[in-house]
Amino acid sequence: MVFPKLRVPGRWIVLPAVGAVALTAAGVILASDHQDTAEVELHPRLDINDVYVFPGSTTDRLALAVTTSSPITPAASAGSSFDPGILYQIKIDNTGDGVEDLVFQFTFAGTGSGQQVSLRGPAAPGSAGGQSVLLDVAPTLTGAVNTVLGSPTGVQLFAGLREDPFFIDLEQFFKIIPDRAPVQGPLSKIGPKPEASSFRDPGIDFLAGINTLAIVIELPESMILPAGADASTAIGVWATTSR
Repeated sequence: MVFPKLRVPGRWIVLPAVGAVALTAAGVILASDHQDTAEVELHPRLDINDVYVFPGSTTDRLALAVTTSSPITPAASAGSSFDPGILYQIKIDNTGDGVEDLVFQFTFAGTGSGQQVSLRGPAAPGSAGGQSVLLDVAPTLTGAVNTVLGSPTGVQLFAGLREDPFFIDLEQFFKIIPDRAPVQGPLSKIGPKPEASSFRDPGIDFLAGINTLAIVIELPESMILPAGADASTAIGVWATTSR
């Protein structure tokens, strides 16, 4: 996935198993890995689906997004909420060393439609790498989920339900790689599987009508780029969930 907005000299790749957008000199690699371990199947709110970086609403803004949780059925959508016991983070490397220089941290209070989200950052992490520490700063934004918070000229935040299109012949995928088939949830109830040669054309949005939980922020790119950065500056972006 190439982001010409930043005029990146390399290639961006999406690695949602780790929840990452990073640079590689090897070429373009596109990947998506949902429900990839037994732990996230038992604790779906820990599951990171995809991480995205897009040009923002104006030429000097960026939008960052992370989708989490195994697919949520429409029937469960109204009461679906983020886990208040999880620290959700988007991390930024703006020096090219593969270590986060800035973090956005998202915490949640309450459950259901009355849930509240708090954003801290962008700020330097209290601890880099595999261990995470909640920033000891006041929240940048706080408010209700499923609501656009903040200012269109500053930081804007949305956290809530969004539909999660996913074009794949999933019946066929589970036939070819049966150990990846979920044992619970809506995708465990897929009907009879076709033979290995029966991929269907055109493609099928197998998650049509099924939602995910999304965190989306838009902000001036100057807030996450180092001093003196220009249009050739590349950044790495990834996301984590932790207890």
